[in-house]
Order: sequence, then structure tokens, then C-alpha cells
Amino acid sequence: MSAQADLVSLETAFAEIRRRDGRYHERAYLFVLAALEFAQHRLPARRHLSGGELARACRDFALEQFGLMARTVLAHWGIDATEDLGRIVFMLIDVGLLARQPTDRIEDFDRVYDFEEVFRAGYRWPGVSFSG
Repeated sequence: MSAQADLVSLETAFAEIRRRDGRYHERAYLFVLAALEFAQHRLPARRHLSGGELARACRDFALEQFGLMARTVLAHWGIDATEDLGRIVFMLIDVGLLARQPTDRIEDFDRVYDFEEVFRAGYRWPGVSFSG
């Protein structure tokens, strides 16, 4: 398949996403796809990720990419909880950009972690320790 065919497929998939659901910014979908690749590169071999694993990969990728702004960036795109990540993933499945296993459920993304805790209190500056 050529790169142009891949691009057309991606354009078609995103047109379908826009038609079906305008809840999330297009970058939210691209972020989840990038987080999936980020997770795959950290594994010894490519494999299917569970909902929890992908949600945690999104957390790690957001912190690496956006640091203290991670929560703000995700909120701007409409992502406020791990359940949002699940809705995004299942939309990507519905339009053919991701595949699923028969055991995958959208509920696998429910309450994987708390955004407020992870993106506010949980952020650590690399190489800096704070002592009270």
C-alpha cells in the first residue's frame, strides 16, 4: 500500500470521526495513536495492549510530551478521564484505524487512574527533589 493510500485512509477515517462524534479534538485521536506507538517502542516486541496498559501509556506519554501542561493540553482536547481515552480508542476501532481483541471492552478504560492526582500532584521534575 502506498503512502498516499495510507493518507487517504487516514483522511477518510478522520472525516468519519468528525461525522460521528465531535466530542474530542482531532489531536486527541492523534495523541492516542502516538501514545500507542510510544508504548510499543518500550516493549521488547509489538503486541496487543489492554485498555489499562494503553491508558497508562497515554499518561506517561502526556507527561513526557507536555510536562506540567499535560492536564491543560488534554482538557483542551476534551480528555478529562481515562473513560475519554476508551471512547477515543473505540472510535478509532470503529473507523478501522485500530484493531481489537474479542475480550476488549470499553469498560477496561474506566477509572484506570485519577487525572487530578496524576497530572497535578503526581508530576515530578526530572532530576530535582523537593524536601519539606
